[in-house]
Amino acid sequence: MRSFIRSAGIRGFRSVVEAHQGDAALLAERYGVGIEALDSDDVLVSDAAMGRLLEGAARELPCPDLGLQMALHQDIGILGPLAIAVQNAPTVGGALECASQFLFVHSPVLSFSIVADPEGRHGEVGLRYGSADGGVPPRQGSDVGLAFVHRMLRFLVGGPYGLHSVHLPHRPLAPSSRYTAFFGAEARFQQESALLRVPRSLLDRPLTGVDEALREIALTYLQARFPEPGRTLAPQVRVAIDRSLGSAPARIESTGRLLGMHPRTVQRKLAAEGTSFGILLDDARRESALRLITRTDLPFVQIAALVGLSEQSALTRCARRWFGATPRTVRAQGSAADPEAGAP
Repeated sequence: MRSFIRSAGIRGFRSVVEAHQGDAALLAERYGVGIEALDSDDVLVSDAAMGRLLEGAARELPCPDLGLQMALHQDIGILGPLAIAVQNAPTVGGALECASQFLFVHSPVLSFSIVADPEGRHGEVGLRYGSADGGVPPRQGSDVGLAFVHRMLRFLVGGPYGLHSVHLPHRPLAPSSRYTAFFGAEARFQQESALLRVPRSLLDRPLTGVDEALREIALTYLQARFPEPGRTLAPQVRVAIDRSLGSAPARIESTGRLLGMHPRTVQRKLAAEGTSFGILLDDARRESALRLITRTDLPFVQIAALVGLSEQSALTRCARRWFGATPRTVRAQGSAADPEAGAP
């Protein structure tokens, strides 16, 4: 079965390619990545297609340090809701453990973990980035992933964090000095895995400006929406539904094609996760309808179309079931409670 990564993982691709006088859209099409993924963080992209795109672009431009250059366009925000929980952890170690626990929200095929120092030094640990199955991502994928972890750590502590050395599983794609300059530490190649070697004491370093209440809200959301790493199909289906609302009928058949699964397989896996396509579709319509009713002045007939309902009367029936009131009443109540409701 194919696995998918949020397109946030290729943020910066268009900018880097265009800086090298390349055509990002043409490259994406050539390697099987939808053009819409170049300008959105939440498109699901096949991990295999993403790997081919990065390797192919690096070769064709040529831009051997493509992954490092892309990382300069990425910040902690590419993790979506996980970013809030990470940056509001009490310590660096807590932030890294949170990232390790919930990275599957960003991609079920990637992993991040704190491991023993590969050189056996007790005062150091390794921060390992790789494939969830224990394998190694493609070369450019390893570069951009580890470079992002490095930049995330600098962001969390506000500067250098004591990096001792960088391990990469491949030969240098660009001159080794390029890696040394980027990471500010010795880069070692053809190693067993991609990791950053850091002082063990870094894990106990407290983070500043932490909002514990905000962290709890983010964790509650993650735990409710993404209960466990093995249950990753429902969020992928939900993302597919969210992106199709208002532009194409949200059907299990089209979602199955996107995920590379037969519709019956989608049904079976969702049932094992305690949900169904219908429940996810209804949830998506409810959330979208509430936002459009209370935060815009759009006619109800247009809102019905935007959430994939056939007519305004269908929206009225759904609103009574969802909110216990008609769309008109919901809008009036929302406007009274929120002075910004109705703004575009």
